[in-house]
Amino acid sequence: MRDGIKQPLLVAMRSGENAVAHIAAVAAAEVAAVELPYEQWPSFLPALLENISAAQFPDMVKVASLECLGYTCERVSLLPGPEINQPTTDSILNAIVNGIQASRPDKVRLAAATALKNSLVFAHKNMEKKEERDAIMTTICEATRSQEPGVRAVAYECIVQIAILYYEKLQDYMTTLYELTTHTIREDIDEVAKSAIEFWSSLCEVEQDLLDESSELQERGLPINRPCMGYVEAAVTHLAPILAQTLTKQEEEADEDTFNLHMAGHICLTCISQTVEDKIVQVIMPFVQQNIQNESWRLRDAAIMAFISMLDGPKEATIGPYVSQSVPMLLQLLSDPHVMVRDSAAHCISRICLLHIRYVPNDIFPSLLQALVAKCGEGSPKVASQACAALYNLASAFSEEAIQQQDSNALSPYMQNLMQTLLNVCDRPDADESNLRVAAMEALSVLISNSASDVQPLLVQLLPVFVQRFDTTFAMQDFDSSEQLKKDQIQGLLCAVVQALFRKLDKQTLLPITDKVMEQLIRVLQNRNANCHEEAFSAISAVSDVVEADFTKYMSALQPFLIAGLRNFQAFQVCIVAVGTVGDISRNIEAQIQPYCDEVMNALIDSLKDSTIHRSVKPPVLSCFGDIAMAIGAAYEPYLQFSAMLLMQASSTKPPEDDEDLIEYFNLLRESILEAYVGIVQGLRDGNLLHQFYQYIPSVLQFLQELSGDPNRDEFVLSKAVGLVGDLAQALGPQIKDQINQQFIAKLLNDAMGSGDKALVETATWASSVVTQAVQG
Repeated sequence: MRDGIKQPLLVAMRSGENAVAHIAAVAAAEVAAVELPYEQWPSFLPALLENISAAQFPDMVKVASLECLGYTCERVSLLPGPEINQPTTDSILNAIVNGIQASRPDKVRLAAATALKNSLVFAHKNMEKKEERDAIMTTICEATRSQEPGVRAVAYECIVQIAILYYEKLQDYMTTLYELTTHTIREDIDEVAKSAIEFWSSLCEVEQDLLDESSELQERGLPINRPCMGYVEAAVTHLAPILAQTLTKQEEEADEDTFNLHMAGHICLTCISQTVEDKIVQVIMPFVQQNIQNESWRLRDAAIMAFISMLDGPKEATIGPYVSQSVPMLLQLLSDPHVMVRDSAAHCISRICLLHIRYVPNDIFPSLLQALVAKCGEGSPKVASQACAALYNLASAFSEEAIQQQDSNALSPYMQNLMQTLLNVCDRPDADESNLRVAAMEALSVLISNSASDVQPLLVQLLPVFVQRFDTTFAMQDFDSSEQLKKDQIQGLLCAVVQALFRKLDKQTLLPITDKVMEQLIRVLQNRNANCHEEAFSAISAVSDVVEADFTKYMSALQPFLIAGLRNFQAFQVCIVAVGTVGDISRNIEAQIQPYCDEVMNALIDSLKDSTIHRSVKPPVLSCFGDIAMAIGAAYEPYLQFSAMLLMQASSTKPPEDDEDLIEYFNLLRESILEAYVGIVQGLRDGNLLHQFYQYIPSVLQFLQELSGDPNRDEFVLSKAVGLVGDLAQALGPQIKDQINQQFIAKLLNDAMGSGDKALVETATWASSVVTQAVQG
């Protein structure tokens, strides 16, 4: 049956119809991607090679055949299973490289170059052989000189892939690649120049990873296997000025998401700055200083963008003095005649507020705030949005002071004006443009969150204003999707502001208005199609944290929507936040959540059973078991067996050794398992049912033993593990003295003692003392 499908596809690729040949190439690639790794379609490759090499077939057949080879390689790289065998890989690469030769027609060269880009992932053995590697590199470099811009652009895309996949093989070719890319950036059309710039951006990313890896290995006293060759640093003196010139190629009518030459150059300079750090300053500062006051707006704007590219890379001590000198000039440029210069100046100030706020001179601070407030009323929504973003970053810099609950801070005298200004921005008729309303509301939220104690009277005055604004959103029209999205956006932003206010104000102040706020939040959840349920659940968590046990009266009305959130497996972010809300409510109303637990636990267990749900849901769900157990104590008994089985199943999953993302996920998963066990132990102990947990102790201890020897375990997991050891020893005492008087328990405690983390050492000291008491008892 399969042969009856495959053969017609090969025939169709030889048809005289371009569209038919293309569709056949795509379909054949899907089949070949499955069968070639298992050597199940022997006629596939000979037929395509004949199509490409035989003179009797027209160019469209050669193009379709090369497309098919490229698609096949791309699909194989995405599918699980074995790679294509080496002889087949060699034949594919030879055919593709032959197709790129200068003697071929441009459309054939383009198809071949595209196929090569997709097949390079399989060329590792070929790239190990210098002769074959030279042939591939020579062919690609020649293609960068093609008369056809598309061929040149794709050739550079191939070079980008080689930089990423075969960095260690670049040394012999870097001089040629430098000459080709810099010439192209200076002289070629924008589309090709962008591809040449991408080579250096990708090279920066590779070298940053290698530098980070080398630093980590050095700290651990291990040898460096893949050294960074420093290609970017070697080129920066000549390369950066060339890239700076691309910043003068602005497109005045370009959308902010447009990836043009100007944007490509800026991104690349930023990557270079992050790679070479301090060395970028002496290269780029002359360009900035020469052009920041130039008569040409393009050069003024380019100077600002070049300065922005340096802000994230050099050490603060190196870039800081230049930041201090730049702020007065940037404030002047906020009033530049050209809107793009004003926009860039506002963006630069925003980045300074984010990265280097302490280098803004104190005497300039009032002028900075005044200028940003003025720009919030700027006619251009784009400039106003950047000003709001700057206020957001400025307010974010006061987060530590907010944690310390200081009586006042440097923003306090300006808060009333800042709040009113941002509210006015939300009411602008063009607030939908350039993300302006979002920027203003997010700035409001962080100003509230990081405000000092002396601003609380102002927040009390603003609370009914936001509640009234929330009320007006329910009267907004939402007949079409754009109106619905706008309504959802505004309600989501207001939920965030409500959350911030409830985190800042006290219970006595908030109780009179809490009924109204909860009514509004539940109304948001009533709209099944709303996109702001995450924000609503987060706000509800904040409300429960403030009113604590008094939150019980809202549970009957909230329960259906809470369960709907827990079962929203498709929108997994909503599910995660809903799980967090259950945990928060459990901690706040404690045993009063028990009447709602059957539905909640069923929803949580179903989420763990669903094989299609996003993996990030699993850790908070497991942790939530502990929150509920602590809240309801003895009433957790009906859920103990099933939740313990799920925890044991999750703890038996073995983490990989070479996948950093999965290692991070498994640490999060294990931390959640430990949190669940701690909550269950404490809850059952408080309910005098701890004896029912005794049967699960061997599995828990086996899990702790595995953690004790895991080299990829992070300090959060270690902290939770040590805490659980202490809880078990304290709760069960001499009953488990033999089980905990083990070397792996001692290792966990010793590792925590030697961590250098004050909180972790304190936990380990307590756990060690209760373990000693249990063993000696």
